[in-house]
Amino acid sequence: MAEGRGPARRRGRGGRSVSSGGGRPAPFAGESEVVRRAKLSGGAGEEAVYRAVRAELEALGVGGGVAVDVGAGSGALWGHVRDRCREYWAVDAIAYGGLPGEARFVKADLNRPPVALPDGCADLVFAIEVIEHVENPRLLCRELARLAGPGAWIVVTTPNQVSLLSVLALALKQQFSSFTDASYPAHLTALLPVDLRRIAAELGLEEVRLAWTGDGRMPGTSLHWPRLLGRLSPRLFSDSVLLLARKPR
Repeated sequence: MAEGRGPARRRGRGGRSVSSGGGRPAPFAGESEVVRRAKLSGGAGEEAVYRAVRAELEALGVGGGVAVDVGAGSGALWGHVRDRCREYWAVDAIAYGGLPGEARFVKADLNRPPVALPDGCADLVFAIEVIEHVENPRLLCRELARLAGPGAWIVVTTPNQVSLLSVLALALKQQFSSFTDASYPAHLTALLPVDLRRIAAELGLEEVRLAWTGDGRMPGTSLHWPRLLGRLSPRLFSDSVLLLARKPR
């Protein structure tokens, strides 16, 4: 849906509730902060986000070539785009279980680029529910643009701070719904849709558009809004927003 132009519970990628205890790998002595945060995220995202990414790529007729998935987690995105790409590079701080056999893994600290891949190597660059985990979102986006070849598409998703759920949380709790104390330190940086547009403009990207998942959680429950509301007003009833933009040829 595009717009023209016990243990403490934490929110992982796509707003998933994850536990900092139980089955989550425990930090070990000397473990870097970035690895600790990567483990808190769980390496998994929401199917609604992946579906929205696929739908937008189909609407744009985008496909072919090399995909670089920055902050790939367990590589779940690949199952949604594999028919649109011939090669898949998964970039992350740790190699999560379940990474697709076709994936080529590249270890990277996204707070300290560059990633060990050459300039302009990708036809599609993804950062799916990743930008909120890094300390410097503009630094990450500059790295995405570096990896993108001429005419390549860049896709960034993040929690939607202007949803009804998030705005109510801000009004009542003075915290965005995906950036409460329970989400920290996995979630660090909250960005508004206008911030995404501004970053794209700073990078000189073209054909910039925002889209929404059309899927969102109702306040105070684990229930989701009816799909009809997500179609009628996706900005208000979506848990995540997508930025799609093209690097100039």
